[in-house]
Amino acid sequence: MTELQPLTSATVLARRATRPWWMLGGHAGLIAVLLVLVVVTTFGSDAFLTANNLVNVLRQVSVIAVIAAGLTVLMIAGGIDFSMGSNAVVTMALVAQLIAGGADTGMAIIVGLVAASAIGLVNGLVITFTSVAPFVATLATATLLDGLALFILNGMSVSAGEALYTFGNGAVLGVPYLLIAAAAVCVVLGLTLRYTSFGRNAFAIGGNEDVARLSGIAVARTKVLLYTLMGALAGLAGVMMLARLAAASPGVAGLTIELQAVAAVVIGGTALAGGKGTMIGTALGVLLLGIVANALNLLGVSSYLQQMAVGTVLLIAAVANAWQRRR
Repeated sequence: MTELQPLTSATVLARRATRPWWMLGGHAGLIAVLLVLVVVTTFGSDAFLTANNLVNVLRQVSVIAVIAAGLTVLMIAGGIDFSMGSNAVVTMALVAQLIAGGADTGMAIIVGLVAASAIGLVNGLVITFTSVAPFVATLATATLLDGLALFILNGMSVSAGEALYTFGNGAVLGVPYLLIAAAAVCVVLGLTLRYTSFGRNAFAIGGNEDVARLSGIAVARTKVLLYTLMGALAGLAGVMMLARLAAASPGVAGLTIELQAVAAVVIGGTALAGGKGTMIGTALGVLLLGIVANALNLLGVSSYLQQMAVGTVLLIAAVANAWQRRR
């Protein structure tokens, strides 16, 4: 009976992971906050509920959505990555520099994605096989990558020309290409979490790593794959940022990207301790942050106060997360 207990616990976590991913149950409060915010902002600014503004909001949140989607899977497995924003900036700089140097756009993107995946792989190997805490390892990686981005750009902005402009600023039937890419990532990862053994293993590892290992799950391999996936998605976000801005600049701050992604994931209900989370919750969290930022802009609030607002929302979400776990 004692030998069967670990398997039983892992099975419970796996069954929890098979709930339909599109169900909004558990996110009613977040949806209500979103609706109230939309109504209040609509009365506060005539420009908010216009097609141009809404498309702009969706285009802006797409980059964060891709990173937050990868972070959701990683945090469900009990991991964290504070180098994802810096990884995106390095990819952005590398691809821009390759295109500016005459490389084929497609090949430059492939090189950037491979490099970003390799950075994630190194994070995964260090964290899995040296027992260094994830936040320590990835903070060190972030510092290294910030310096690498400046080295690649040589301290100057590098234009990517018009090569990616259509992808970054175009739309089909009014829907931005960036949003389509972000939605595809969220849907694929949501389905992966709910209907594949890889996703169920992530829930089991985040719930109890020792129990997952005793249940026969390849914990080390899964963790390395998760960090590699996080790196690849950070690279994709970097390509999307380059497409949006048409140039890589040393002024792009990876820390801001990381803060927004972590905030969105936590607001969406993913447990900081692992074992719980949904992709739909993260999508709602990303949308909430995007609308808050847009509303503050339209209402003329300074950028400094906007950053304070994001920090406040993150703090409230973290406290609510901890309170919910104790229930």
